[in-house]
Amino acid sequence: MTIADAVVYIVDDDELIRDSLKILVKSVGIQAETYSSAQLFLDAKLPDRPGCLVLDIRMPGMGGLDLQNELQKMGASIPIIVITGHGTVPMSVRAMKAGAVDFLQKPFEDQELLDSIQHAIKEHSHIRIEQSNVNNIRKRVQNLTSREHEIFVLVVTGMLNKQIACDLKLSENTVKTHRARLMRKMKVESLAELVRASEKVGMSPPSSKNV
Repeated sequence: MTIADAVVYIVDDDELIRDSLKILVKSVGIQAETYSSAQLFLDAKLPDRPGCLVLDIRMPGMGGLDLQNELQKMGASIPIIVITGHGTVPMSVRAMKAGAVDFLQKPFEDQELLDSIQHAIKEHSHIRIEQSNVNNIRKRVQNLTSREHEIFVLVVTGMLNKQIACDLKLSENTVKTHRARLMRKMKVESLAELVRASEKVGMSPPSSKNV
C-alpha cells in the first residue's frame, strides 16, 4: 500500500484553515477529509486505510485534547498531529503523552506539516501491519485444541518434550505429535518463531476445547 492510498483527516473549526490544509495535502497526492468539529469526526465512518489526524487543539465544544482522550478509550491507533495557535508547553506535553506524534505551533511551514504527515502515515501503516499479524496469530491460537494449547504454553517456557510428557502424564511420542501439529497450525518452523508468536498475543490457560 502506497502513501497515495492513505487519508489525512483534518479537524479544525476554522473553515479557511481546513480548506487550505486540504489543498496542501492534496497537492502531494494524498487524499484529505475535513471536519469542523471533533464530534463530527467521532461520528464519521472512516475507511479501513492508513492515515493520520491533523487536529486543532482549541475548538468550541470538544477540544483536541478531549478528542485524543476519546480515541485513546476506543483503542484507535491513528497517529495524531496536533496544531495550535495558542499552544503552551504543558499543553504540548499533555498532547504528546496522550499519543500525539507531533505538536506544531501556527504559523508553521507547509513542508514541516507535510513531513510530519508522511512520517505519521508510514507509522500507521506499520501499526496496521503489526495489528493484522497479531490478529492472524490469535486466530491460529483459537484453532488449537485444548491439549495443543497446553503443550504450546509449556513449550514456550522452554520445557523439553520429556518434561512436558511427565508434567501432563503423556508419552513423549504423544507430546511430539501434538507439538508437530501445533507448529503446523501456528505456521512456524522453529521454537524461536513460536516464542515470538506467544509474546505478540500473550498466553492464556488452555481452553475447554475437546482434544
